[in-house]
Amino acid sequence: MTDVQNDSGLPLKPVYSVEDRRAGRAEGAPAAPQDEPLPGAFPFTRGIHKDMYRGRLWTMRQYAGFGTAAESNQRYRFLLKQGQTGLSVAFDLPTQIGYDSDDPMANGEVGKVGVAIDSLVDMEILLRDIPLERVSTSMTINATAAMLLLLYQLVAEKQGCPPDKITGTVQNDILKEYAARGTYIFPPKPSMRLITDLFAYCAENLPNWNTISISGYHMREAGSTAAEEVALTLSHAIAYVEAAQAAGLSVDDFAPRVSFFFACHMDFFEEVAKFRAARRMWARIMRDRFHAADPRSQALRFHTQTGGVTLTAQQPLNNIVRTTLEAMSAVLGGTQSLHTNAYDEALGLPSEAAAEIALRTQQVIGYETAVPLVADPLGGSYYVENLTDRVEEEALAIMAEIDELGGAVACIEAGGTQRRIADSAYRLQRRIEAGERVVVGSRRRAR
Repeated sequence: MTDVQNDSGLPLKPVYSVEDRRAGRAEGAPAAPQDEPLPGAFPFTRGIHKDMYRGRLWTMRQYAGFGTAAESNQRYRFLLKQGQTGLSVAFDLPTQIGYDSDDPMANGEVGKVGVAIDSLVDMEILLRDIPLERVSTSMTINATAAMLLLLYQLVAEKQGCPPDKITGTVQNDILKEYAARGTYIFPPKPSMRLITDLFAYCAENLPNWNTISISGYHMREAGSTAAEEVALTLSHAIAYVEAAQAAGLSVDDFAPRVSFFFACHMDFFEEVAKFRAARRMWARIMRDRFHAADPRSQALRFHTQTGGVTLTAQQPLNNIVRTTLEAMSAVLGGTQSLHTNAYDEALGLPSEAAAEIALRTQQVIGYETAVPLVADPLGGSYYVENLTDRVEEEALAIMAEIDELGGAVACIEAGGTQRRIADSAYRLQRRIEAGERVVVGSRRRAR
């Protein structure tokens, strides 16, 4: 029998015991699963809150935006009426890279993969009849994050919403744009200055706004493995913290408002382990490397989106099952907010019916399964604890390589990050094309 591996290339044994947990332990990790601190305690492996979802369910934040501001507003109000608990705004590509809709460079792209916002009037229409004092909003915007956040703040102020009640997140993560996504305007170093300026502005003016959502999602979608997603994301986070400190900001003044954004793909148990490992690693990085004393600075808070590249255009109803499994692993991994992809997104922007089913998927998990009643329910599993240690060990090794190359910015400028992601994407695609990695419902022929 040939060796069995997962998508990241990790060999999988048929059964795991406590010896596997000890043997696979990364340096500095706890000695045995029963010794792992409880949820809410450093290093937060088992969750950042002691009661996790018993106190409050994750935010059900469906990503949406298309066409005009009025059309997107209609979709937002529909989703809120169906029980969505937070907004997540998708902007079109011209908005993301600073072009007005009437610019010749925007031809063919206006409103295609998100909403077009060119002015304060557009933002007012986008948010019409949505009470911003009670609804938090995530905005997937990076190069132009400062401008879009200001427009949002102005609309909130017109509604009479006080600054400390304006809540939400701007993605504001430019490094992953160079690594995997491409919507950047300026070179890396000047872009880093814009990001830290936004940190400082929010610390003074918008105290409850999350100033960055450091994203592994796009690198995972581009082809990275789970461990690479953690390593690259946390390396980028280190670069942002260092840049903020160089700009004169105190770590405990801005770090509590730093958040993260991860993908959730189909390797169910590895995804759970990935989230647990990332929390543990970030807690130690903030305490030991940056000497953060505030527990809020050490606690990794993150949003999750189910996989886009895991969806298939063939037999799209199968995607409901895929999204459900990915959403469940995100919840078992302790996410703070979640977007579930619609089953028809491999074909185009989601239909209203598909968007509703995607939201209902979260609600069924949240209200019908009893899964949220126990924090870290897979904690202590020999297999999950072993995977948590192995993801951490591999991610730490990758981060050490990045440090040796001069850090995340230098690694991106040299093309090393991009090559790593491309190599991993190629390996997985070869397995799919050879029929070694089955994609149900697609017409892949094993050779």
